[in-house]
Amino acid sequence: MAKPTTVAEYAAGLPQEQQAVMDVLVPLIDAVLPGAGGVWHGHPVWSLGGAPGKAPVAFVKAYGKHVTFGLWRGQAVADASGRLEKGAREMASVKLRGVDDIDAALFTGWLEQAAGLEKTA
Repeated sequence: MAKPTTVAEYAAGLPQEQQAVMDVLVPLIDAVLPGAGGVWHGHPVWSLGGAPGKAPVAFVKAYGKHVTFGLWRGQAVADASGRLEKGAREMASVKLRGVDDIDAALFTGWLEQAAGLEKTA
């Protein structure tokens, strides 16, 4: 199987439950970061630098039983919900096991903050 070159190709190659998560999550990300999505290192990344991986803001990566939604500078994002888990460097992410794990308003707020951080960097 060929490696995906677009976010849509990546999503299409996932199991049905993960595709359903992507069907809800990707439009939320695209609404805040229009035209910024691409595939970098084998998974979707939304970047403000004109190419995947240049000034990255958000990413999505599928694993066996969940989809991870993450923010490159997520540890600097205000998260009253406590759902964002700290990762390497400045990253933070949340594991999504189904569409019910997606809170559109919360995720949109995170994305807006993360995009603002990258624009000021």
